[in-house]
Amino acid sequence: MSSSYLPATTDSISQALEAKTPAEAISILYRVLENPSSAPDSLRIKEQAITNLSDLLRQENQAEELKSLLTQLRPFFAVIPKAKTAKIVRGIIDDVAKIPGTSDLQISLCKEVVQWTRAEKRTFLRQRVEAKLAALLMENKEYPEALNLLSGLIKEVRRLDDKLLLVDIDLLESKLHFSLRNLPKAKASLTAARTAANAIYVPPAQQGNIDLQSGILHAEEKDYKTAYSYFFEAFEAFNALEDPRAVFSLKYMLLCKIMVSQADDVAGIISSKAGLQYVGPELDAMKAVADAHAKRSLKLFEIALRDFKPQLEEDPIVHRHLSSLYDTLLEQNLCRLIEPFSKVEIDHIAELIELPVDHVEKKLSQMILDKKFAGTLDQGAGCLVIFDDPKTDDIYPATLETISNIGKVVDSLYVRSAKIMA
Repeated sequence: MSSSYLPATTDSISQALEAKTPAEAISILYRVLENPSSAPDSLRIKEQAITNLSDLLRQENQAEELKSLLTQLRPFFAVIPKAKTAKIVRGIIDDVAKIPGTSDLQISLCKEVVQWTRAEKRTFLRQRVEAKLAALLMENKEYPEALNLLSGLIKEVRRLDDKLLLVDIDLLESKLHFSLRNLPKAKASLTAARTAANAIYVPPAQQGNIDLQSGILHAEEKDYKTAYSYFFEAFEAFNALEDPRAVFSLKYMLLCKIMVSQADDVAGIISSKAGLQYVGPELDAMKAVADAHAKRSLKLFEIALRDFKPQLEEDPIVHRHLSSLYDTLLEQNLCRLIEPFSKVEIDHIAELIELPVDHVEKKLSQMILDKKFAGTLDQGAGCLVIFDDPKTDDIYPATLETISNIGKVVDSLYVRSAKIMA
C-alpha cells in the first residue's frame, strides 16, 4: 500500500476498475481512502471505494484484510451519517461471511464491532451485529453463550418496539431452542416471531424463513401434513427469489411425503416444472429413499444412506426422521419374516433380512419389550420363540360391569329408603 494518497474522484475509481491485477486495484482503492478530504463529493467517492475494495478482498478470500479494513475505517465513520456507517459495517461483515472457513474470524470480528458500537453509543448497529453474533455462535454450537446474548437483546429490542429486528431475534431464538431440543420454547419463540411479523411488512425471504421453521417444528411433532404445507409456502417464497434455500424446502416437502407413506408422489413432485429446476444430489437422495420405502427394502434404504451420506446423514433434520423411518421399516420387515414361525433361528432371520446377527437380535429384544409381538429369545440355542397371541377373557370386563351396576342399584335403594325414613 503506497504512502501517497490519490484524489477522491471518479477517475481514481475508474483507474482501479481498469487495473490489470486485483492487487493493483486494491492498492489504488486504499490510496483513495487515505485522502484526508471530507468534502461531500469526496465522502461519496470514498463510500464507492469501500464497496469496491470490500468486493475485491472478498473475491481474493482476504478475510483478515477485511477485518483490518473495518478497524482502519473508524475515523471515516466519525464524519459520515450513522445510517451509512451501519450499512458499510454490515456489508463488510456479510462479505467476510461469504469467504469459506471464516466462522471463528466472523465471531471475533462481531465481538470487536459490538465493543466499538458500545463505546460509540451506536445502539441501532450494535443490536443488529449482536443478532448476527448470536446466529454465528449457534452455528458454532456455542449454545449457552448465544442464548445468554439473545435473552438480553430480546428485552432491549421489545422495549424499543423494533418489530423487524424482533422478528429476526425471535426466529433465531426458536432455532436455538430447537437445536437444544426444547420444543415448547422453540414453538413459543416462533409464535412471538409470527405475532411481530403480523404487525409489519415482512420481506418475502424472512417470511420464507418463518414458514420453514414452522414446517420443521410441525414435522418434529409428527404432523407431517401441516409441515408439508409450511414447507411448500417456504419453497414458493425462496423459489420466487431464486434463493438456494428453495432446494432444502423442496427436500423437506419430499421427506414429509415419505413419512406419511406417500412415497409414490415423490417422483411426480421432482418431475414437475418447479422440481426440475432443482434436480441434483439433494433430490436424488430423497428419490432413493422413496424407492426403498415403496419397496419396503431395508437393503435399498441402507444403500441410499451410504450413497447420499452428505445429503441424508449430515442433515440433522432429515437424519432424525429417517432414523425413525428406518426403525419402522425394520420392525415391519421382521414381523413379516417371523409370522410363519413358532420357533426360528436368529441366524436365519438375519440371513433373510440381510443384516448382522447382533443387530437383528438387539432389535428383536427391543420389539419384545415394546410388546410388538409375544415371544422370547433363547440365547443358548440362538433361537427366537414366538408365542401365540394370548386370548383375552371376556369374563373379567363383564364381571366389573356387573359389580358397577349393582353398586348403582344399591345407591338408588339407599336414597329411596332415606326419603321413606324421613
